[in-house]
Amino acid sequence: MPVIQITDQDSFTNYTTVEAGLKLIALYFQTSWAAPCKAMNEVFKALSDEPSNHDVLFLSIDADENSEIADLFDVSAVPYFILLQNGTILKELSGADPKIFVNALNDYKKTNGSDKAPGEDGDDREEGEDEDEDEDEEEEEETEEELNERLTKLTRAAPVMLFMKGSPSEPKCGFSRQMVGILREHQVRFGFFDILKDTTVREGLKKFSDWPTFPQLYVNGEFQGGLDIIKESLEEDPETFLHTLHNNQI
Repeated sequence: MPVIQITDQDSFTNYTTVEAGLKLIALYFQTSWAAPCKAMNEVFKALSDEPSNHDVLFLSIDADENSEIADLFDVSAVPYFILLQNGTILKELSGADPKIFVNALNDYKKTNGSDKAPGEDGDDREEGEDEDEDEDEEEEEETEEELNERLTKLTRAAPVMLFMKGSPSEPKCGFSRQMVGILREHQVRFGFFDILKDTTVREGLKKFSDWPTFPQLYVNGEFQGGLDIIKESLEEDPETFLHTLHNNQI
């Protein structure tokens, strides 16, 4: 089933109620300005075209143009995915890791009997994926040069990039929660990376940023600081600092 572009509140209500029936619904919140969304757009479309997903309703929503819908789900960072069925939120996912979304989609397809999901033994494996290949990939370590190249790309994944514990909708520590609160309070749009999901990134970024703790905030690939420094910047010269954030968020 092709991806359906949601253009207003009425069409959203119609597709998530009348048109949905008992189908599993995949909501994808994205924007044109966020670099991670460009790649995820292709992934989302490819998944919708797969015959095995014919019973899933794929809805794409521009979070900027449909802010009232994004506000319903407290979406403050993109890409953002929500799985729904029968009016119930089954799962919320943030970030641009396609494998996490694919695994969640397969899990709920299997749970709801809409399709036979790969990895019947419950190991969340994607279709056609070989277990031995996975083990080889996990054992293969990045060189320092490769890691630094990956970190450079991650810090530039969005103009304003937050490295935090958890997601904006579910921070896993008080400091990350405070940082998200500051950005939301000042209406700063930002991308994020959950450092709890990647030990290599978490440890590598400490050296890369020369900063030992999280959260860490980057603007256009430049490290701005942790929570205390951001608070100090706002106290000492809020106009200049907020000007920097807002001018670089798109």
